[in-house]
Amino acid sequence: MSRLDLTIAIPVKNEEKNLEQCLQSIGDDLVIEIVVIDSGSTDSTKLIAENYGASVLNFEWDGKFPKKRNWFLKNYNIQSKWVLFLDADEYLTQDFKSELRIALKDEEKVGFWLSYTIYFMGKQLKGGYPLKKLALFKVGAGEYEKIDEDQWSKLDMEVHEHPILDGKVGRIKNRIDHQDFRGVSDYIIKHNEYSNWEAKRFLKTILSKSEKKKWTWKQKLKYKLMQGPFIGLAYFFGSFLFYGGFRDGSRGLAFAILKMAYFTQVYCKINEPQIADGR
Repeated sequence: MSRLDLTIAIPVKNEEKNLEQCLQSIGDDLVIEIVVIDSGSTDSTKLIAENYGASVLNFEWDGKFPKKRNWFLKNYNIQSKWVLFLDADEYLTQDFKSELRIALKDEEKVGFWLSYTIYFMGKQLKGGYPLKKLALFKVGAGEYEKIDEDQWSKLDMEVHEHPILDGKVGRIKNRIDHQDFRGVSDYIIKHNEYSNWEAKRFLKTILSKSEKKKWTWKQKLKYKLMQGPFIGLAYFFGSFLFYGGFRDGSRGLAFAILKMAYFTQVYCKINEPQIADGR
């Protein structure tokens, strides 16, 4: 079977616990090239990538646009028609790869939304908030949205930003497995950083009419909820009841509680400077 006209780009930093299984799931004959974009790993991440035949790019963020994914799109000579951004804790299933081969033959589409199966505490979740990303698109069809964050962001990679594409976008139904083998401790540390970013973005953009115009309806709803103390509860009930997290028993409950904690952190961090200023 011929290789797909596709490059898989994997942004990493200290991903030795996840990367090998990620690369194994891709295989050695699926795509034209696998590129690992490394932000100064101090573990065996780069060695693992090289052992599996991946190209390794060293990335050092200067605190300004572009971040890691856009930097790759702008600076690397991609030889394929398509690019798929994959995290090191995401693993391609056989069903996904089969549907991928069919999807890339669709000349009308410039990108595809992807769905992910989430694993938590070692097992697949039946419920909870679904994870979807626009992570597969044609080279040159667009890039990740630019957020004016040069003065306040410490994250060197696009996290909540989505690609802005010029053309029709489809959807691949079969899911990619998402399982972080670094455990709950790493999850909590990572989401503390994400909540810092989320709160700072809110404070920087809430007064900007031009930024508000870029928001999707989901972002508008989320940022409206962020202004009240009940956003954590809203996400808890959404995860545990509306999206069926109760089907996972205690794991589903714990997952919903972590969702609640995350958005409660965001609310607190948004209001902390206002409280300090006496407002």
